[in-house]
Amino acid sequence: MRNPIVVIPTYNERENIEDIIRKVISLPVDFDLLIVDDGSPDGTGNIVKDLQKEFGERLNIQERSGKLGLGTAYIHGFKWALERGYEYICEMDADFSHNPEDLVNLYKACIEEGYQLSIGSRYIQGVNVVNWPMSRVLMSYFASYYVRFITGLPIRDTTAGFKCYHRSVLETIGLDSIRFVGYAFQIEMKFLTWKYGFKIKEVPIIFTDRTRGQSKMSSGIFKEALLGVLQMKVKSLFKNYAAS
Repeated sequence: MRNPIVVIPTYNERENIEDIIRKVISLPVDFDLLIVDDGSPDGTGNIVKDLQKEFGERLNIQERSGKLGLGTAYIHGFKWALERGYEYICEMDADFSHNPEDLVNLYKACIEEGYQLSIGSRYIQGVNVVNWPMSRVLMSYFASYYVRFITGLPIRDTTAGFKCYHRSVLETIGLDSIRFVGYAFQIEMKFLTWKYGFKIKEVPIIFTDRTRGQSKMSSGIFKEALLGVLQMKVKSLFKNYAAS
């Protein structure tokens, strides 16, 4: 069986990219990496290509022509991994807000416990967030509450972006049908995974806000999520979800 692979989208992450790559490759589980870079003008892609000389086939890069959105970057990466036969496909941020060491627990929840989606959850054991202002903690926490209320999704951290999928999930939900590209992308992926009947586990993590580089979060991303959840719920009422 192939190594699991970690998909990391990047845009202007030169301060973090080498350290995150080295940390993931040093883990006790052999993870491959795919960096999906949206034409970073700061040279992030060039750093990755230099590191490929050291890490060979374990480190891969896909370069896109511009800043096309987080959701499309992940979908591009998921398709790339599926085409190459990867069975377990993880996603995480490049800025160390997700602790790479937690990848091991996410992977084990799938390969040892039989879950098809494991989620690095900030809210399954209280509120485990470091370096966020209280306003942002409350916004994130109540956004998840709002999603659960509207959709019935039985997940505490509905907007989490630190996950491990079994390939069967990504093959079933229809990546070409995913509508959202920003914050709501993470919600839509979880919602469809749940609706298709896959087994999901939330694994507790501590989320630490980035200390280097610039956040990509904006008010528009939250607006997309709020409106998108309503649209997603209404659309689901008229669709039959085949059992996985």
